[in-house]
Amino acid sequence: MVVRMRHTKSHTANRRSHHALKSTNFAKCENCKELKKGHTVCKSCGFYRGMKVLDLVKKIEKKQKKEKAKKAQS
Repeated sequence: MVVRMRHTKSHTANRRSHHALKSTNFAKCENCKELKKGHTVCKSCGFYRGMKVLDLVKKIEKKQKKEKAKKAQS
């Protein structure tokens, strides 16, 4: 069956022009000067907009404690 009112290739291409993937932009952290995604907490120091939001030392200690408990259980 032939479609009665088919779209031209140029019409289809114009519609799909917005489907392209966009690259992410990185910004430097104000505190530690590491690259980070915009509008997110820095993964290396835990600061966001000049304020400490995450306590990364506490998070790492908790992870190590959990791994240690898991090893002791085995």
